[in-house]
Amino acid sequence: MLPFIRSDLSQFTAYKPHPSSNTAEPVATQFDRLDTNESPYDLPPEIKEKLAWTFQQVIESNRYPDGGHETLKDAIAEYVNESAKLSSSVFTDAHISVGNGSDELIRSLLIATCLGGEGSILVANPTFSMYAILAQTLGIPVVSVGRDESDFEIDLKAAQLALTQTQNPPIRVVFVVHPNSPTANCLTTAELAWLKSLPEQILVVIDEAYFEFSQTTLVGELAQHPNWVVLRTFSKAFRLAAMRVGYCVGHPDAIAILEKVRLPYNLPSFSIASALVALQNRQLLLGSIPETLNERSQLIAALSPHPALEIATSNTNFIYLRLKPNASHSTDTALKSLNQTLKNEGTLVRLLPGGLRITLGTPTENSRTLKRLQIALAKLEY
Repeated sequence: MLPFIRSDLSQFTAYKPHPSSNTAEPVATQFDRLDTNESPYDLPPEIKEKLAWTFQQVIESNRYPDGGHETLKDAIAEYVNESAKLSSSVFTDAHISVGNGSDELIRSLLIATCLGGEGSILVANPTFSMYAILAQTLGIPVVSVGRDESDFEIDLKAAQLALTQTQNPPIRVVFVVHPNSPTANCLTTAELAWLKSLPEQILVVIDEAYFEFSQTTLVGELAQHPNWVVLRTFSKAFRLAAMRVGYCVGHPDAIAILEKVRLPYNLPSFSIASALVALQNRQLLLGSIPETLNERSQLIAALSPHPALEIATSNTNFIYLRLKPNASHSTDTALKSLNQTLKNEGTLVRLLPGGLRITLGTPTENSRTLKRLQIALAKLEY
């Protein structure tokens, strides 16, 4: 460890978005990449052509990007109002902050609330790992509670106890995902009631990265809860994972603070242009969602009868698959074997401590994955 580096960083493991393809075992040369919850569809050619024209004719690469994101914020506010079936005047650009992916917005929220020993955060695992990772890189304590193993509801008693007992520093931010990753479930009535009961000195971050698939949003609650913010992204349903554009919806006072702590010119001009074009063509881009939901239903229906599997109800573009206990081998060992077999056959999925998260791909990819899963499960001898 270099002597000028913070000593606690030696304990951290860097986030690895894609598993390494290096292995001594034979692997396919072309993977079905169902491990990162991306859309399986690239932008249509006509959209790419429009963006190419924009880069060639409009964007000046020697000039800094639009640092205020005014045009993009206006377009996002229009979409948020529309998607929540609200009047056009409810949300304006003053309610929106734009980030280099949701990760930057999460980091900015942490800087604005907890830095300097002023607060810690609460997460309910399993959930999106970047909340804890980003907090830890900033020296912010992370308090973790569990979930019910049957429906993945947050252990609300443990969460409330953590809020009461955590004092040095106190919990200042609660992170939830709606619907959650990797478990694919929306917040329950009890969870929502608990979030609404939290005092205003606690920030509630509701990550709606999969809103376009769940069609369930809490932005309509923001007016009654100024301590709530909603995160969304263009990386999933809008097919712009390569562009790294996320946004936050919240009270104008909270958004003003985010604008203070974010990096200047944080979004490249091409990313801004891509998000604008995506919003202008949202009916076309989001038109693939019904197919994804249909593919999800078919995959769950095909796998659910298997005696070894437990598959959670999904409100997202992925499914969460667990293995039932077996006397002949441990669940963790079986999951690793299942994951490796799929990888050897050419399908990448996300291996997690409790299960496998499988993104919905194209119909062809899903068909291959189903066959490979069935073969891999047969080898487990359940």
